[in-house]
Amino acid sequence: MKIIALSDCHFKYHPTDKADAENAKLLTNFLGSIVGKYDLMVLVGDIFDLWFDWKYTIVKQYFPLLRRLADIADAGCRIVYISGNHDFWFGDFLSKYLGCEMHPEGFSLETDGVHIRFEHGDIRTVNDLRYQLYRKLIRLNFMRGIFAAIHPDLALQLGTFLSRSSRTRPENPEVRRRKTQGLKNYAKSLINNKKADIVVMGHSHVPELAPINKGYYANCGDWINHHTYLEIIAGTPLMRHLHEDNNN
Repeated sequence: MKIIALSDCHFKYHPTDKADAENAKLLTNFLGSIVGKYDLMVLVGDIFDLWFDWKYTIVKQYFPLLRRLADIADAGCRIVYISGNHDFWFGDFLSKYLGCEMHPEGFSLETDGVHIRFEHGDIRTVNDLRYQLYRKLIRLNFMRGIFAAIHPDLALQLGTFLSRSSRTRPENPEVRRRKTQGLKNYAKSLINNKKADIVVMGHSHVPELAPINKGYYANCGDWINHHTYLEIIAGTPLMRHLHEDNNN
C-alpha cells in the first residue's frame, strides 16, 4: 500500500501576509500533483487553521483546498481525517461530500505486515495543563452551539482570535522541546508495548523520522516552514520534502 500523511498545513481563510498566501499555493499545487499516486491519504490534523461547517454554509475561501481533496478522492484514494487542535468542529460536509473518514482522536491501520497508529498529538504533550483545560472547554456542545448561532463572518473573526497559531509567534525552545518529547514518549510506549510499529503524529511542527527499537516515531512536520510529509510505502516510512523530485 502507498500511504501519504501530512499535518499542520494551517490553511487560512484569510491569509495574514504574503508567506501565508504562498504556503497555501504551494500546498494546493502539491496536492494537485499527487492525484492518483496513493492508496490512502491520512490528514493528521490542523490542515485548516480554523474549521466550522454550519448547517447550510461552508467557508468559500477553502474551495481551492477542498477541490484538491475531492480530486484525490475521485481518483480512488481513501482519505482519513484526524482532528487537530485547530480543526475539530466538523459537521457532515467532509464526510458526506468528499467521502472523508473522520476520526476525532486517532486512527489505526494494519497493512503490509505493520501496525500504524496516527494521532495529531495535542493530547500527548507534557506540562500543558492550560491547553488541556481549554481543549475540554472548547469542544463542549454548548460552545459549539454558541459558535453556530453567530453569523459566519463574525464567528470566523472570533475563531481567528481564539486560535493560537501564528507563523511569527515565538515559541520558547523549552516548551517546544517538552512538546516534542511528550509525543516521542507516547510513541515509545506504544512501540515498546507492541501496540504499534509506526507511530505517526503532527502538532509539534518538527519533521522527524526516528527509529525506536524495532519501530519508528514519525512526525509529519508542517506546511508553514518545513513543507514536509510522510510516505509509507509497503510498510516502510520515508520522510519527504516538497522540493524533492521523488514522487513516485
